[in-house]
Amino acid sequence: MKLLGGKLTVTAAIGILIILVCAGASILAPWVAPHDPNLPLGQRWEAPSAEHWFGLDQIGRDMFSRMLYGGRISITLALLATLLAFAIGIVTGFAAAIFGRWVDMILSRIADVILSVPILMSALIIISGFGTSAFVLVITIGLLYAVIVFRVARAVAMNIVVLEYVEAARLRGEGLMWVIWREVLPNALPPLAAEFGLRFCFAFLFVASLSFLGLGVQAPDADWGSMVKESALAIPAGVAAPLYPAAAIALLTIGVNMVVDWLLSLHSRPHGDNA
Repeated sequence: MKLLGGKLTVTAAIGILIILVCAGASILAPWVAPHDPNLPLGQRWEAPSAEHWFGLDQIGRDMFSRMLYGGRISITLALLATLLAFAIGIVTGFAAAIFGRWVDMILSRIADVILSVPILMSALIIISGFGTSAFVLVITIGLLYAVIVFRVARAVAMNIVVLEYVEAARLRGEGLMWVIWREVLPNALPPLAAEFGLRFCFAFLFVASLSFLGLGVQAPDADWGSMVKESALAIPAGVAAPLYPAAAIALLTIGVNMVVDWLLSLHSRPHGDNA
């Protein structure tokens, strides 16, 4: 089976399957979750059973149902933040590469200033000032990661705009947008697609980390990061509750990285090699 001009490997297929299962279960959460995720149903830390597959949490809520709804929040926030980062990063990165000179200098210096402060520290400062709503989380992570995407897009575009076919398009009198959409962007897609997967993983882990610190998704809603925090007190008692959301975070991250590795192998493959 071939996708994006390359043969789909076993690891890539496994990664795609993991992503589809996690995304599908999260999207269908309102229809497949057996219980209300915020409704106490029994004793705290009740063991897994036929009715409660993953048992109950610290206040008696169904862990399996909360896992489904938590995944929906975690994946959605990370995906929206990544899309925002790429929308801003690609536009500014391509602009810096194509226009060059003072446009490149100004955008690059702005990126340097933003990256001079650790991303986590910047996020904590912004969230402390503007709150922990989903909107603030998406905007904060999206803007901070847009700087990294800008650098990648700029580097990729600068290697493309000097090639002969781009120069030929300019000499034919093609407009700037035509050159970007028809010449630069198609040839930049493989590395940018791989970067998208990596950036999604970082955004996904970032959301989970902020929630674990109490600065992400707030109760009664939950994502996988906050579920790990809520269940942490069960670890000394030998209860497996914190392992479920932690395993879900690890599994989805591994799945995305499997696909990213495949995309990177396509990009690094010599032209004409379709094996």
